[in-house]
Amino acid sequence: MYQEKRNNRTGVVLVVCLCILALAAAIFVFSGSRGDVDEEAMEAIRDAIRRSALQCYVVEGVYPPDLAYLQDHYGLQVNTDNYYVVYEAFASNLPPDITVIHK
Repeated sequence: MYQEKRNNRTGVVLVVCLCILALAAAIFVFSGSRGDVDEEAMEAIRDAIRRSALQCYVVEGVYPPDLAYLQDHYGLQVNTDNYYVVYEAFASNLPPDITVIHK
């Protein structure tokens, strides 16, 4: 009779440990995927700005002086609520340096 109670406790402890491990693994996976989504969104914003700047260069022969020019003349939309965008144009014949940072 003592042996049966001990086996039941071992089984319960094992199940509880497995549940805790499964919960920890799920939290780890979901927290990691959030970072991937943010990284992909920042890369998509950088690419959209680069494409718009290149389109401006092809059409007008110069790179745009600032991000506002792309927004006003080329319809570029940037989510400034969640991201900081730094657009540095060195010269009108050189591509701008674009940095996107999550707020």
